[in-house]
Amino acid sequence: METLLLTQVINVVYEVLILAIIVLGLAVVMGLLNVLNIAHGEFIMIGAYTAYVVQKSGLPYVLAVPAAAGVCGIIGLVVERFLIRPLRYEPFETLLATWGLGLLLRKLVELGFGRGYRSVEIPVVGSLNFFGEAYPTYRLVLMGVSASVLAGLFLWYRRAPTGARIRAMVGNPVLAEAVGIKTRELARNTFVTGTAMAGIAGVMIAPLTPVEPFMGLAFIVNSFFALVVGGMGTVAGLFAGAGIIGGLQSVLSATVNPTTAYLAMLFLSILFLWQRPRGLFPRP
Repeated sequence: METLLLTQVINVVYEVLILAIIVLGLAVVMGLLNVLNIAHGEFIMIGAYTAYVVQKSGLPYVLAVPAAAGVCGIIGLVVERFLIRPLRYEPFETLLATWGLGLLLRKLVELGFGRGYRSVEIPVVGSLNFFGEAYPTYRLVLMGVSASVLAGLFLWYRRAPTGARIRAMVGNPVLAEAVGIKTRELARNTFVTGTAMAGIAGVMIAPLTPVEPFMGLAFIVNSFFALVVGGMGTVAGLFAGAGIIGGLQSVLSATVNPTTAYLAMLFLSILFLWQRPRGLFPRP
C-alpha cells in the first residue's frame, strides 16, 4: 500500500512538472505579450516530429533539443514578423490569426509525414526501484530536467537584466520605450523564445506519446486550463496552475478515468473564469 502511494505521488510530481514545461512557452507569450497563441500545440507537435527525424537519422537524441528549438524559433521569428507584429499584438486578432496558423501547420505536417502515427523510441531505457516498485528512468530524467529548467527560469526572470526589461515593457511599454528599452525587439525575442520552448517540450514528451499531426490539440487545452487557474504573467501562476491542473489530472485519471479528469479540469476552469477570471496569481 505504501509503495503504491509513493508511486502515485511520483506520478503526480511527474504530471505537474511536465505540464509546467508544456505550459511554459504559452505562459511566456500569453502572460507577457497578451498573445493567446492557439498554435502553441502545433509548435509542440513540430518539436516532436523534429525528435522523430533526428532519431530516424541515427543521430544522438540529445541533438533533437537544439534542432527543435532552432526549427520552432525560426518559424516563430517569421510568424512574429509577418503575422503578429502587423496585428500590433492585439489579443483577439492574434487569437484568430494563430488559430489559422495552427491549421496551416497541421496540414503542412500531414503533407510531409502523412496522418499516421509515428513512434519515437525512449532514449533512456530501464527503470529504478523505489521500495521495491520499478519506475521508468526516462520519466525521472524528465522530472530532473524540468525542475532544473523551471528553477533556472525563475532565477533568470527575477535577477537577470533582461527579465527586468521584460517586466518594465509589460508594466508600461511607453515609459520603457522612453528610457531606451527596445520594446519591439524585446517583444520579438520573447515570442521566439516561447515558440522555441514549445519545440523543446515536444522533444521531451515525444517518446511517451504517439506523434501525429493532431497531437497538439490536447496540449493547448491543458495549457489554457493551467493558465486560467494559475494566472498569467507570473512564475507563481505558472507553478500554481500546473500544480493544480496536473495534480488533478494525474489523481483522477489513476483513480477514476481520463474522461472524468478532463471534465473536472473543464469545470474548475469555468469556475475560475466565472469567479476569479485573473487566476490565483495574476500579473499586477
